[in-house]
Amino acid sequence: MAGENNIPRSVGIIMDGNGRWAKKRGVPRLMGHNAGMEAMKRIVIASSNMGIENLTVYAFSTENWKRSTEEVSGIFKLIVKYVRSELAELVENDVHINILGDYSMLPDDSVKSIDKLLKETEHCNGMNFNIALNYGGRDEIVKAVNELLADREVTNGPGISRDVTEEEISAHLYTGSLHCDIPDPDLVIRTSGEERMSNFLLWQSAYSELMFTDTLWPDFSEDEYREMLNEYTHRNRRFGGREKEDK
Repeated sequence: MAGENNIPRSVGIIMDGNGRWAKKRGVPRLMGHNAGMEAMKRIVIASSNMGIENLTVYAFSTENWKRSTEEVSGIFKLIVKYVRSELAELVENDVHINILGDYSMLPDDSVKSIDKLLKETEHCNGMNFNIALNYGGRDEIVKAVNELLADREVTNGPGISRDVTEEEISAHLYTGSLHCDIPDPDLVIRTSGEERMSNFLLWQSAYSELMFTDTLWPDFSEDEYREMLNEYTHRNRRFGGREKEDK
């Protein structure tokens, strides 16, 4: 229901527009990704300060491997840079990091940096900052179903003894199998003017509120973010039901 203090418990952001930001300025695409990382740092701290419990950002999709080797390599180097520069502040702000996706395929230095990030923040009890990295929504669902069926075969022998439930699939998704509570996003934001989900949290966002902005991600400000969160508080979420007065 709408309400002035009803901020979303869980927010997902598709951080789109780094390349176009760079193109507009006539600079290399990697400079756009660097500017995007600075925007991410601002929004993470703003989310924590505003009481958001869970923030999930789309950092690198399973489809992004199709980009040039130079761009992909540069993105991974930025991950290392981010950990080195921001780890202390994340810990200071009690931010807990989770990774959604199989990051083992990344270069060794990126994997080591991520391992350090997870270890150093595992004791933090504040906001969950969930980074979707080498992540794809369809891939996640396929992985969850296969794991579920494998578990059943170990427990019950070959064959399926009963129908698969939504609850079982949810429990095997990245968001359900981590050692913390990551609820479905109440609100999903996409920047840069594109209006599609692009394989992001497909299962989890079934009833999410969606918001789109023409602002390119590096230019996305805390003020615009607050405006979107304020708009969310005035939306009436029915989850497929109807208002009492309409029944």
